[in-house]
Amino acid sequence: MACLSHLNQLLHITTLPVTPSISPPTTTVGFRSKQFGRPVVLADVSRRMVYVRSNTSDDEWGEEKKVPSPAVAVGEVKLADSETEKVKKALVGSFYGTDRGLKATSETRAEIVELITQLEAKNPTPASNDALTLLNGKWILAYTSFAGLFPLLSSGLLPLLKVEEISQTIDSESLTVQNSVQFAGPLTTTSISTNAKFEIRSPNRLQIKFEEGIIGTPQLTDSLEIPENVEFLGQKIDLSPFKGILTSVQSTASSVVQTISNQPPLKIPISNSKAQSWLLTTYLDEELRISRGDGGSVFVLIKEGSSLLTN
Repeated sequence: MACLSHLNQLLHITTLPVTPSISPPTTTVGFRSKQFGRPVVLADVSRRMVYVRSNTSDDEWGEEKKVPSPAVAVGEVKLADSETEKVKKALVGSFYGTDRGLKATSETRAEIVELITQLEAKNPTPASNDALTLLNGKWILAYTSFAGLFPLLSSGLLPLLKVEEISQTIDSESLTVQNSVQFAGPLTTTSISTNAKFEIRSPNRLQIKFEEGIIGTPQLTDSLEIPENVEFLGQKIDLSPFKGILTSVQSTASSVVQTISNQPPLKIPISNSKAQSWLLTTYLDEELRISRGDGGSVFVLIKEGSSLLTN
């Protein structure tokens, strides 16, 4: 009881009588919680109910402030990052078999649009032009809905020649952009690219003006690989009867290509003032970029060297 008396003095106890009961004499010690709005029982020691009432002022209670501990904050960030990573991997996985969007079905396109929308809502770089260093480097085109590129991607229009890579290289120091398409054939590889300057027009929009086109000189591959057949205009053409002829000219063709490869690339100036475009970035991190273009077209690019390219 001495301990209880001391507790009363310290915590300003208000004692309220209660109706005696048949149970053994007890005293319930507790306090009123502002959080729960009801007494919280601490102990039963006699036949009275004792409430501990804090002398803390309302100002000291104040409004509830949610100040997460560092551990909780880090956990929440990791959880958000984990969710974003899952969406990114799901998006890249949905590109499988679409040939950069050329062969995507309507169902697959709808799935891709949904995943892109989710990522854009989680954009960690809401003002991409304030983080130009993230834009720096070579970006590989993984998917597009831009129909203007489909004729280029269509293998039916390019027999014995396929698009190996479509890329965009950005240099924020020189304010330049280079778009490049790399072709691979049975004997050589070559590329066609355009060089352009860009200006910042808004937090996420770049205005691009093309200055020149470049036709790269063919580079000789290790050996001539002749496929069994090729598809041209919807028909398969058997190449087996021509293998002997093609093999016999391989050495001659190799020497010709070697000579051409030593020549500088052909540069064509672009003086047309209308040769302009714009780039609107809607998602950007260290390895993935989503951009929007005319007519609602979308471009998904992956930074060179990213593990997403191998997924």
